[in-house]
Amino acid sequence: MHNEERLPVEKLSKPPRLSVEQALPKFRERRLQTMRSLTPAKAALNKIEGASVPPVSMAQPEASKQLSPEPMRTQGMKRTLQLDQALPPIKSIQNKAEEPDGLVAPKAQPEASKQLSIAEARSLALENNLDLKIAMVDPKIASTVVSQEEAKFDDLIFARAKFGNKNTPAQNLDVVTFTPSEASSPVLKGQVDKLTAVPQRTEILEMDAGMVIPLRTGAKVTLSMPFDEKKQFEGVASNQYQNALRFSISQPLLRDGGIDTNVAGIRIARYEQQSVDVKTRLQSIRVLSAIERGYWGLYIVWGELDVRRQQYENAAANLAMVRKRVTEGLTAAVEINRAEIGVAERLEALIIAETTLKIRQRQLKLLLNDPGMDLDSPTILIPETSPTLLEFKFDRKQLVQRALEGRLELLELELKLAADLTKIDYLRNQTLPMFMLDYNYGSLGRDTSSFGGAFDQSISSNYSDWSVGVRMEMPLSNELRRAQLNRAVEERLQRLTTQQLRELSVRREIYDALDQVDQNWQRILAARQNVLLAGLNYDAELKQFREGLRTMTEVLETLTRLGEAQLREVRAIGDYQVSLIDLAFATGTLLGHSRVGWDTPENGS
Repeated sequence: MHNEERLPVEKLSKPPRLSVEQALPKFRERRLQTMRSLTPAKAALNKIEGASVPPVSMAQPEASKQLSPEPMRTQGMKRTLQLDQALPPIKSIQNKAEEPDGLVAPKAQPEASKQLSIAEARSLALENNLDLKIAMVDPKIASTVVSQEEAKFDDLIFARAKFGNKNTPAQNLDVVTFTPSEASSPVLKGQVDKLTAVPQRTEILEMDAGMVIPLRTGAKVTLSMPFDEKKQFEGVASNQYQNALRFSISQPLLRDGGIDTNVAGIRIARYEQQSVDVKTRLQSIRVLSAIERGYWGLYIVWGELDVRRQQYENAAANLAMVRKRVTEGLTAAVEINRAEIGVAERLEALIIAETTLKIRQRQLKLLLNDPGMDLDSPTILIPETSPTLLEFKFDRKQLVQRALEGRLELLELELKLAADLTKIDYLRNQTLPMFMLDYNYGSLGRDTSSFGGAFDQSISSNYSDWSVGVRMEMPLSNELRRAQLNRAVEERLQRLTTQQLRELSVRREIYDALDQVDQNWQRILAARQNVLLAGLNYDAELKQFREGLRTMTEVLETLTRLGEAQLREVRAIGDYQVSLIDLAFATGTLLGHSRVGWDTPENGS
């Protein structure tokens, strides 16, 4: 597995040192550039009352200003407060004390920061993600199962040796009648006598070596060469050396007979191996999908933090303006309380946004699993990749057709169905009776002086023995094997139904994803127009406040609506990127969408 952009992961381990105050303007600048790439939602909004309106929602009203790396100081403020000092002045306002100190956003301590592109996030995930590492072990395990099945046809070499010593006493044997080999000979003819074995001591050495060769037809071939030596030391002393060259084969004709039946285990294991490869690839797609969703989720919370920060700054700037106007006698003193309430409310929202950012960053760090970024490390992840703000038109029927051909879940089902068919054929063969054909042949040799003489005689094939036989066995009811076959058939029928359901689900997912893409693009356009109008409305309300026609409460309400419109715009942009990812996932083209290649073991990876 590799990233086609060949990104050096090592470079990501040494991020520059930036503070949160420095990181937010960088993100804001990038977001502004993204917004400028959009076509104006409504050309008539560009010029109202002779004023040029910026095409994005980030236009600042007269009383507001851009965020700077240092804490903002407004007119009339005695000192800059940190987050834990922000609430006491609010209490002093409620208690009607002397003029309270101003409220500003807390200044974050400098932290390590990493500007992360989505390509770098993919590269880190492919390199370090633990879920993917776990999944990458499965193909290796599946390959061992294939090797285990193939090992059933390994040749077996065997050898054995046995030495024995017998010292037997005299023994009574059978009563016999003698018949001369020549009918005309009168010697012992018709004589009845009893045989007696004399005491004797015998040494016997037996040796055997050979090979068993299993065939894929189900047959088992055995080649062997037994030797034995027999020496008698008492009674009638004698030596005897025997040797044989033996060949035997046992071939099942019904049950367990045939190549397809005997290689069924290998075929099923290979289907399973391919299925595991598909699952591993699918897991990599899920990891990449989670990474990209997490990346754009982080982009959204950064945008929300930016909006909350601007809301806070605008409210603080309005508070400074109101104090100045009260001092000049142009506005009632009660407007100070209203303005400070607005600041406090936006401070709470800003705190929540900062915490949400930390949580989202931690989720992305978990997926990346970068050794240089602990889950609780102060490293700040800043999205560097700009979102894609282009409208796409898709051929719905063609997308569905390609998805049905390329979705890995459907390919996995096809492999399982192929394995089921092989299993059914094997179990059907197992319901047949056992009918075995056996054949044995041996070339014999004997000598009284050495093994060499016996071996030469066996090579000459002057003496031999052979046999042919059949054997059969069959259970009376055969219910066990029939039940196994019926179960396999029902499982295949169930999987076929599952395949139909999966195809319908894939089609639904694609149609839903297409609708989501279209919806989120329309949301972007609508939200952008809403932001432009809300910005103009806020400017107008602020102007009327200066003229004494509006209260600060009304101004803050329009500021809140502006912030909500900006939040909807940020979320619509992020959701549009996620919907494109969902569409790529639904059509089975996420690896191509992410520009990630997958090398199979057969290709030498």
